Amino acid sequence: MSRIVLFANGELPDPESARALIQPDDFILCADGGTRHALALGLTPHLVIGDFDSLDPAMAQRLAQEGVTLQRFPRDKDYTDLELALQAAEARHPKKVLLLAALGGRLDQTLANVFLLAHPRYRHLPVTLVHGPERAWVVDQSITLYGQPGDLVSVLPLTPEVHGLTYTGLRWHLRQATLFLGSSRGVSNQMVGHQAHITLRSGVILVIHRAAPSLMAHF
Repeated sequence: MSRIVLFANGELPDPESARALIQPDDFILCADGGTRHALALGLTPHLVIGDFDSLDPAMAQRLAQEGVTLQRFPRDKDYTDLELALQAAEARHPKKVLLLAALGGRLDQTLANVFLLAHPRYRHLPVTLVHGPERAWVVDQSITLYGQPGDLVSVLPLTPEVHGLTYTGLRWHLRQATLFLGSSRGVSNQMVGHQAHITLRSGVILVIHRAAPSLMAHF
């Protein structure tokens, strides 16, 4: 499978920018109430998954009549709806996953959704978290960012220690540095050209890139 667009049940701050990201052959996967975002963009989901506690029953019935696959789980379960959706994405072996509406609303859900991407099971899924003008990735080896001078780039440790952290193409350099969980040292760096490269020897980081509006549709 080429690409999955996964809608969670958080906030979608810029629907028109999100709409511009959709490609005709995308597989549309919705985690329970995230279905509302897909429908608002005029998209018909291929799969809706969750306990359906935040999906309007009438909407669920209509989708079923339209041939949409609905996978219903009990409310008493060990996984959030987003984790169930990530499991479904993992089983399809996509080349890329765009995760939309994963942030905002409840703080516990927002944090859980970010930390979920660092889980060993999902860490190597090719997930790009999209939130308005920002993109985020969980990285445990390296990443190359494409943008323009002045774009903001932040690096946040997701493990107790991150070793061998090295930047190129950013205003404030690091070379073989160590960062600790909770450190703000990696916040609000800037791209100096059209490409930046971040590597690390051990640990896991969250890389956040706030791109200029003209570049958003190219992610």
